[in-house]
Amino acid sequence: MNSQSLFTRFKCAVVLLLFAVLGLGPFPITSLLGVYVVIFRPQWFKNLVARIYAD
Repeated sequence: MNSQSLFTRFKCAVVLLLFAVLGLGPFPITSLLGVYVVIFRPQWFKNLVARIYAD
């Protein structure tokens, strides 16, 4: 496994964990981020997925 891919996966896990903790409050951050990604398909998300699955 590529070390860059492993580091990117670790960063994503930490950010998702942070979003899950923040989502316990009255404002659902993770759901809104998911809707944003589905509707607008930002370039940063495509690049993130490419780095995660890099071999």
